[in-house]
Amino acid sequence: MTIFQNIVISIVEGLTEFLPVSSTGHMIIAQKILAMESTEFVKVFTVNIQFGAILSVIVLYWKRFFQTWDFYWKLLIAVLPALVIGFLFSEKIDSLLENVMVVAVMLVIGGVFMLFVDKWFNHPDEDQTMDWKRSLKIGFYQCIAMIPGVSRSMATIVGGMSTKLSRKNAAEFSFFLAVPTMAAASGYKLLKLIMDPNSASMLSDNLVALLIGNVVAFLVAMAAIKFFIDFLTKHGFAAFGYYRIVVGLVIIIMSLMGYDLSVL
Repeated sequence: MTIFQNIVISIVEGLTEFLPVSSTGHMIIAQKILAMESTEFVKVFTVNIQFGAILSVIVLYWKRFFQTWDFYWKLLIAVLPALVIGFLFSEKIDSLLENVMVVAVMLVIGGVFMLFVDKWFNHPDEDQTMDWKRSLKIGFYQCIAMIPGVSRSMATIVGGMSTKLSRKNAAEFSFFLAVPTMAAASGYKLLKLIMDPNSASMLSDNLVALLIGNVVAFLVAMAAIKFFIDFLTKHGFAAFGYYRIVVGLVIIIMSLMGYDLSVL
């Protein structure tokens, strides 16, 4: 992996992790455009730089992370469905990560859905208290995002709005939920690598690359979160829906025209 590829992938992660456009899908597409071979380190890198994005949430909302224990209880309830399903179907999920066509189709389907999200779900209650029922429902919505191209952010925000949270509160809880969810997924994969002597040496040999990636992802994610909250509150989801549809259709059309999506 070159420094240029490192920075591009990290920017893509930081920009898209908290936007409803599928960070995983965009990183898969970016890797193909950059002609990056799907080596073991590239897979580790795309997982590891999520820690930089996680840190951006903690820094921006640090006061919220030092509240009552009830705050962490709600996050635990919300993350449990993804932990269980992710553990049971991890191999199937990993196999889908290599399929650009799956990403393209889900981008389009998710984009069309987002054109109607505000009409269907933007009916907030006066009571915006996050209780365990809301947390659990959002947690089940998050599981849908295990399909590449769906977007964890979109699934959890829609999940929150389906419980009559406002767009802003649903988006913020989505950010908070990303911390334990991404930390668990990334930590589990890194632990497996560390336990493997060959993979552990690979990590130690590429510490500078991992550091650069995390710093870039952290800085870009902070800017993306601030932009997204303001934009979503004022304008809703439609613009992101149109964007997803365009990107997905371009990839599908390229496939139908005979382009090899494995090299884009």
